[in-house]
Amino acid sequence: MWIIERKKLFLVIAAAVMFVSLALVLGLGLRLGIDFTGGSLTEVAYSERPAKTEVEAVLNALPLELGAFSLRESTDDAGQPAFNLRTRDLTDGERQQVGDVLTSVGAGAEITRFTSIGPTIGQELRDKAVWALGAVALIIILYVAWAFRGVGKPVGSWTYGGITILALIHDVLVPTAVMAVLGVLLGAEVDVLFVMAILAVLGYSVNDTIVVFDRVRENLIRYRQEKKVMVKNEYGQPEEQIEYIPTKPFAAVVGESVDQTILRSINTSVTTLLALSALYLLGGSVTQTFALILMAGVLAGTYSSIFLANPLLVLLAERKLAKLEAAEKGESS
Repeated sequence: MWIIERKKLFLVIAAAVMFVSLALVLGLGLRLGIDFTGGSLTEVAYSERPAKTEVEAVLNALPLELGAFSLRESTDDAGQPAFNLRTRDLTDGERQQVGDVLTSVGAGAEITRFTSIGPTIGQELRDKAVWALGAVALIIILYVAWAFRGVGKPVGSWTYGGITILALIHDVLVPTAVMAVLGVLLGAEVDVLFVMAILAVLGYSVNDTIVVFDRVRENLIRYRQEKKVMVKNEYGQPEEQIEYIPTKPFAAVVGESVDQTILRSINTSVTTLLALSALYLLGGSVTQTFALILMAGVLAGTYSSIFLANPLLVLLAERKLAKLEAAEKGESS
């Protein structure tokens, strides 16, 4: 119940997190990988990695025109020091020349990975990623509205759906901001794995939020009484209907529901974070960014399901009741 009593504080914190995250994303931008822009990615591992300036010098001395390229330090799946070279789409001959140059400097050089994606495929993947995220959000709000269609007081089912989507926006902004920071600090790029991580965060977050909302629905049914009233139907004939009278304030019902589910949410998050930490520490370099983005999303989802969705639900309900009371006073006067 203490969470609901301090609902404005937690909502301000959530709003501040969303504002900072959005500012980071817009200010720093996202480095799109070749999955979305097209091009070639060459990874070369060394037993003793040469200086970055030395590798850049031999690449600039190539007779072919590479154009703008990106070279950053990394580690391969075996933990060996490596360089990742991102260029335009290369032909087989150009690929061979680049590989020969990269392996000519440094000790124990070996090409460990080469990926090439055309610009058309990259654009198609980008469009499909946007459609996938949009479709998931639409399906979620429709499902929540349908699942809570029987909850009419004090807020309707569409309110539950709208709050769920707002919580999802919060949960997506946080890991996206983390990705923007990683792009600046470590050169991390947005790829298909990032989209998969965001989709996983959406699924995790909405599940956690619906669990709490479902308990709210159960307790609303529990704390109500049936009252039979006579009303006139559309034909003017008297008709008996059942009216439900709440026996406990809505804020208290939501607070009790949060208290009943908070340990479940925290335990689920902790066990998930433990698994993701193992993936980050023991997995390869390809999955490290994936695990880090998921960890940020899990933390954001845990906060939003407990400290954002439910306080906002109570706040909207209180405002709706205040408007109804004001309207009734206006009619009586």
